[in-house]
Amino acid sequence: MRRRALAVAVMISIPAALMIGAALTADTGVTRVYYVAADEVDWNYLPMGEDALTGNPPGDGYRIFGIPDTIMALTMTKAVYREYTDSTFSAQKPRPPEWQHLGLIGPVFRGEVGDTIVVVFKNHTRHPVSMHPHGVFYGKDSEGAPYSDGTTAKHDDGVPPGDTHRYLWPVPERAGPGPRQPNSIVWPYHSHTAEIEDVNAGLIGAMIITRRGHADAEGRPTDVDREYVMMYGAQIENTTKYFKENMARYGVDTTTLGDIGPTPSSPPGPGSPFFQFFGYVSINGFLYANLPLDDMTMDEGDRVRWYLFSSTSFDDFHTPTWHGGTVLINGRRTDVADLSGPLLMLTADMVADNPGTWQFHCHFGEHMEGGMTSLYRVLPKGTSQ
Repeated sequence: MRRRALAVAVMISIPAALMIGAALTADTGVTRVYYVAADEVDWNYLPMGEDALTGNPPGDGYRIFGIPDTIMALTMTKAVYREYTDSTFSAQKPRPPEWQHLGLIGPVFRGEVGDTIVVVFKNHTRHPVSMHPHGVFYGKDSEGAPYSDGTTAKHDDGVPPGDTHRYLWPVPERAGPGPRQPNSIVWPYHSHTAEIEDVNAGLIGAMIITRRGHADAEGRPTDVDREYVMMYGAQIENTTKYFKENMARYGVDTTTLGDIGPTPSSPPGPGSPFFQFFGYVSINGFLYANLPLDDMTMDEGDRVRWYLFSSTSFDDFHTPTWHGGTVLINGRRTDVADLSGPLLMLTADMVADNPGTWQFHCHFGEHMEGGMTSLYRVLPKGTSQ
């Protein structure tokens, strides 16, 4: 009785729209608080400077049309989610070595069914942006999406530059794994204020939700040794709010580019040099196997869980493929997964059994040639430190 009374006392301080969701979590779960900012950064899609599969430079598709061929435009100003240590947002929280592969995408939020995820969010960019979650419970003040929904003055629809907003996301049963799924699954989150521009700029991340009773104290599933979160994304740079300044840094006369938006009048459509250049197809924002291989290393015998999802662009139709191993997806064994559309998600389980360095890539031929490739490494049992 004492425990339930305490839960009711907590619920009194929660907005009315969230009381149903809070009732699903307050009796059993814990509250997991994250401090996250939207930051503007210079992002290099090819930090190694070469195709790590071949040791050669990437193809001509990543050169700007009309300027010297010696210039390769692979660094762009982007907006990304970054985790901080506290509400002062004065110190960025370092990413552990095992999460360096996240690259461009935001921090991973964890929740066991029954928990509550709280995100204290600050907008460090020059434009209104938000955080919109998939799967978990949220009220109208924690939805992060502007539309004609009968509410007014929703600060979370677009957090103005410099402002802060608190998102409250309870994790009910319907956010957890289904009967045929593994003990943990992935849900994306992203900015929904101007979704096309915001997500293509980089404002997207992932949540891992674990079945009730199958997580440790930090929310990690207890039945795996390694976890990888991989976003297969087509980042269309010419739709972002940073397009003109990115072009100016490479010497392009931006007065010739026309209006910029979801369907820009210039650069023109498919088949044009600009369109081909700005349609990056990457894994976590890395091209041509530039994901850090030290992070993508496992031991023979490790139980590995891969969380895969696609981004939101028209070109986000992907077939993630593992060389040197197979995975289980909802009880089906395969080595090619299906992300046949924008913002689809799946979870795949692997037992690493084949020592060596192996490709992990999109099997859509044009995407593979465009740089949607990576590597993972399996060490022989007993050789890792």
